[in-house]
Amino acid sequence: MSEKLTEKVSFDFIRYANCWEDADILLEGLNPDAGSKILSIGSAGDNSFSLLTTDPEIVVAVDVNKIQLHLIELKKVCIQYLSYEDLLSFLGFRNSEKREQTFNELKKHLTAEVRQYWESKIDQIKTGIISQGKFEHYFLMFSGKLLPWIHSKKTTNELFKSKTAEEQKQFYEKQWNTWRWRLLFKIFFSKYVMGKYGRDPEFLKEVKVSVGEHVFNKAGQHLQSIQAQNNFMLRYNLTGSFGLLLPHYLQPANYEKVKANLHKLRIKEGYAEDAIKHYGTFKYMNLSNIFEYMDADLFSKTAKQLIDFTEPGGRLGYWNLMVPRRISEIFPNKATYQKDISLKLTDADKGFFYNQFIIDQVKI
Repeated sequence: MSEKLTEKVSFDFIRYANCWEDADILLEGLNPDAGSKILSIGSAGDNSFSLLTTDPEIVVAVDVNKIQLHLIELKKVCIQYLSYEDLLSFLGFRNSEKREQTFNELKKHLTAEVRQYWESKIDQIKTGIISQGKFEHYFLMFSGKLLPWIHSKKTTNELFKSKTAEEQKQFYEKQWNTWRWRLLFKIFFSKYVMGKYGRDPEFLKEVKVSVGEHVFNKAGQHLQSIQAQNNFMLRYNLTGSFGLLLPHYLQPANYEKVKANLHKLRIKEGYAEDAIKHYGTFKYMNLSNIFEYMDADLFSKTAKQLIDFTEPGGRLGYWNLMVPRRISEIFPNKATYQKDISLKLTDADKGFFYNQFIIDQVKI
């Protein structure tokens, strides 16, 4: 990726305190062999931790935003040294009055730079770090300030109650999809508002569609489905809390495997290309939605380099939000689009706002 992005976008704060990409479909799509080398865009670390459940040789979490890596290191130390319940409380999934005390016990395990950073952010620690990203603040603004003008808490809670598929659809059509919902939702998730309060205008530069209309349509499809009832991402979007729902890496069935393989996680500052220079080829790559920010020329150059350093038969998984990008489309001689699994997983995606999830396989 062009170095110009670091010149145009600020990377001195947490943008994402959680990964807003579905680890379940990522793991199913990549389907990594045990003992493989995996490259993973760092973000908040969640999906990099989830990839540890595949018993890899290593998972390299790479990110150009040093603060995101500070967050990943803190989460890593929490997993390593805290009990499961204390971990959930410290991160912010459960209530706690002793996060500062817990941090003071943990900080000796952090590297000097990371320890110094978090010592300067004690207020974020005390509040619970999973709510401290810019994107999380954006969702909290929606759930706390705007949604009450549209729906009562009773109506919002009703959305998540167990219902048949037909009952969910009827609830959306008759009770949820009001004129206020349609109007205020599209305004809040417009390109201007999202760029200013949620992401960054530079990240939306390549978007040519109506952002508000796109997100509204994707949300509408999901809210009418029974998948909405247990979607931890949607619950946070609409209530400001995950409730009792947890991301993949913290679910009890996955957590012990994550903890057992924690020593296989590497943290690398820079772009994906920098990780390649340091660690060589990879068998699998979680590329998040990095192509969303690139013009066509830069996408082509970056995609070629990533393919060239993916082992034959290896897979690359990534998301399109509102900018269509597919590696196998521009390099059909090098990679094959795994269409059936990609479409299936896109339909199952808890990150309902994404347009598509893509799996490309490098040709042998």
